[in-house]
Amino acid sequence: MLEIFHHSKDFYQLKELEKIAPKVKGITMQSVKEVIQSLLDDHLIDSEKIGTSIYFWSFPSKANNAKKRKVHDLQNEIDDCSKKIKTTEEAISVESKGREVGDERTEILSLLEMVQKQEDNLKRELQKYRDSDPEYIAQLKTEIGDLKSAINRWTENIYILKSYIKNTFQMESNVIDQSFNIPQDFDFIDA
Repeated sequence: MLEIFHHSKDFYQLKELEKIAPKVKGITMQSVKEVIQSLLDDHLIDSEKIGTSIYFWSFPSKANNAKKRKVHDLQNEIDDCSKKIKTTEEAISVESKGREVGDERTEILSLLEMVQKQEDNLKRELQKYRDSDPEYIAQLKTEIGDLKSAINRWTENIYILKSYIKNTFQMESNVIDQSFNIPQDFDFIDA
């Protein structure tokens, strides 16, 4: 079908192609429309609606230009990749300066490892004495005060609820305590 366009270098309507294709190339009349659609999907032919008619065409130079454009795009991609590789290799060589394996580097790395182990040991030692740290003790006192306030707030809420139950359902205080498992020594905590 593509050869029909390339040999004649002319414009065709679908009806014309349905007449020409069976005679020239042996393509059945029923499959011409499918073949044309396939060529359109692959961008091997072009089409344009002019008025009420749709015209199809393809020139040999279009396929050649498409291939040249694809080659050019791939060449640009190769060039970009080559530049990235060169830049990366330069960065590796710059970063590897001073990192050559030698006695001095090995000595420095072993010293670093020793200092890191010593730091870990000191942190563990410091953690042992944390209970005596004045800042830590002050923080604990603040947290304990906040917790006591929260406990007293919930205690107040429970007393309000007990009062509501007592007045609404006419229940005794000790019956409410037994029903909800409230201990006998339940009371506010001194702040």
